[in-house]
Amino acid sequence: MRRATAALLALAALALLVAASPAGWIWTLPGGAAPPPVPAGNPMSAAKVELGRRLFYDADLSIDGTMSCATCHEQRRGFADGNRTMPGVHGDPGRRNVPGLANVGYLAPLTWADPRLTGLEAQVAVPMFGEAPVEMGMKGAEAELPRRLGSDTCYRKMFKAAFPRERGRIDAATVAMALAAFQRTLISYGSPFDRGQLSPSAQRGKAAFAAACAECHSGRNFTDGQFHALETATKDGGLAEITGRKDDAGSFRTPSLRNVALTAPYFHDGSAATLDEAIRRHGGIALTGEERGDIRALLEALTDKGFVTDPEFAYPETACGKAL
Repeated sequence: MRRATAALLALAALALLVAASPAGWIWTLPGGAAPPPVPAGNPMSAAKVELGRRLFYDADLSIDGTMSCATCHEQRRGFADGNRTMPGVHGDPGRRNVPGLANVGYLAPLTWADPRLTGLEAQVAVPMFGEAPVEMGMKGAEAELPRRLGSDTCYRKMFKAAFPRERGRIDAATVAMALAAFQRTLISYGSPFDRGQLSPSAQRGKAAFAAACAECHSGRNFTDGQFHALETATKDGGLAEITGRKDDAGSFRTPSLRNVALTAPYFHDGSAATLDEAIRRHGGIALTGEERGDIRALLEALTDKGFVTDPEFAYPETACGKAL
């Protein structure tokens, strides 16, 4: 009887970890976590996620074949890149620091300073087709996508499996939908913080963080999704470039702190090289040296080692049963 009861309890616990989308995609989630929102026009499927993962690592999405999404979003760095900013394919200097992608499917808005970008499908156009600055350089070359990808028999097969309603159409829209589906699977809730495995310093940091930082870095992903002017001395207009409001000058979206110890440097311009510097530069917050160290310990406890080593998120070694 005890064994049967234990088995039932185990199944009940497992039920807390798994949720199915309307399209049949299985989410593996911690208890109490809902799946990220999925737009009705882009339902999840294993075939779409598999395609999106391959596209994420494919440099053919850039004009000269030198830059993929993964060029700037490295798994080992929490899907950031370790640079202050990243230059584009033509050498244009990068403008803002590359954010990590942990739990990006839950976040809106999605960029440092544009409140209009609330969906992953639309955000894909920023690096691929944007001109301020040029990143992947595909503006005006949209026809290259079906030509390049369609010349690959395996890609044609993968698009047909991922987009049966679209009859396997290959274009900027289906590429964006597949990339968005893959990014929604980048879920990170396995850190020591999530498991309740905090050091004494991190435990103290949790209390200090709640008092000094949690007003903006709130919720399960440690962001309120709002725009704030942390430092006024910046040449980047931030939110004001979109709204035209002087009061929005220098305002940027609160970044998530998931895996933050891996995503240095910090701030919109990558100007803070370390966590200690980033904590110190939060003006108006009076903290002792010990409190800053404890907050750093808490932030380091947000590192999800499983997330940054999960082979499901890494470069796919095979496609259609053959080595890539």
